[in-house]
Amino acid sequence: MNSENLDQIATQLDSQSMKDRMLGLASLRDVPAADAVPLIKKVLNDQSIQVRSMAVFALGLKQTDECYPILVDLLVNESDYGIRADAAGALGYLEDAKALEPLSRAFYEDTNWLVRFSAAVALGNLKDPRAYDVLIQALDSDEVVLQQAAIAALGEIKAIDAVDAILRFAQSDDWLVRQRLAEALANMPTPKSISALNYLAKDSHPQVAEAARIGLQKLAA
Repeated sequence: MNSENLDQIATQLDSQSMKDRMLGLASLRDVPAADAVPLIKKVLNDQSIQVRSMAVFALGLKQTDECYPILVDLLVNESDYGIRADAAGALGYLEDAKALEPLSRAFYEDTNWLVRFSAAVALGNLKDPRAYDVLIQALDSDEVVLQQAAIAALGEIKAIDAVDAILRFAQSDDWLVRQRLAEALANMPTPKSISALNYLAKDSHPQVAEAARIGLQKLAA
């Protein structure tokens, strides 16, 4: 991208209008990471939480060596829980194995459920089997959304050893939990997984049944 276009985006990011600043961030979609990150940093402390959230998310997509330390700092030290959750999610997009430790710590220590949810999802996105213990513990959460995230993430890391632990959710009252279970089992090729997917393929909720059928096809391929 030429310098004139970059200058135009920089001007938008300096605008008093929140709409302009958000449009400026959106314009970075096709800008190379090395050019985009310095511009993203201009609005990381924006007065608008929506602009900050969008900027943090962008750091997960525009990856340079600067992004990881910035996101970890936000995850650990930011006072706004929404931004901490955004930082956790962005760390997952980076797919950097170093993020396992700060994300695990956020899951164990953060007091906000949304941050812990984002951390669990991000651990799945890392696809690092070392996240197993954290995610198994997340299954025992009182928050259903955390159970959903943990089941999905265990599927992402293909944790075959977790099959017995997640099968207890086959009769969950929450259909989204059952859907996440079906999707996770599709990544866990065991006889128990196939049996459970055959059971879920008869589920009363169409999305659960469809996820189970897709899972069976995947395991049969």
